[in-house]
Amino acid sequence: MYRREGEEVLVLLVHPGGPFWKRKDEGAWSIPKGEVGPDEDGETAARREFAEELGKVPTGAPRPLGKLRQKGGKWVEAFAVEGDFNVDELKSNMFTMEWPPRSGRSQSFPEVDHAEWFSLKGARIKILASQLPFLDRLEELLSSAPR
Repeated sequence: MYRREGEEVLVLLVHPGGPFWKRKDEGAWSIPKGEVGPDEDGETAARREFAEELGKVPTGAPRPLGKLRQKGGKWVEAFAVEGDFNVDELKSNMFTMEWPPRSGRSQSFPEVDHAEWFSLKGARIKILASQLPFLDRLEELLSSAPR
């Protein structure tokens, strides 16, 4: 999701929840994303994942930003949609994992523990390196489109 404030473009990024990401910041943020279900297309999955991670279904016409392979080998397809989201209203799905490791105890954590709007410059510092091309593609898309 992106929005404009005057001439500046802001992008919405999410910080992953759970103990592994707790103390990571720069290079740890992501676009809202997840798995495409067996009977879904990329756009449908993107809307569903956004709702699962943030608690709100995005409206507006999505514009494709293409696919890329992340460092771990996972393919990600992204879409840009202009909109607004109040980060104070974040309501993420939870996941359960054994924590601490080998303790035999399970704990629940939010899939996303924080969402924030960043300028494109700030987002380039915060986002996972493998997702940087999505910011380039968004910037190119917006610079070539009439306002």
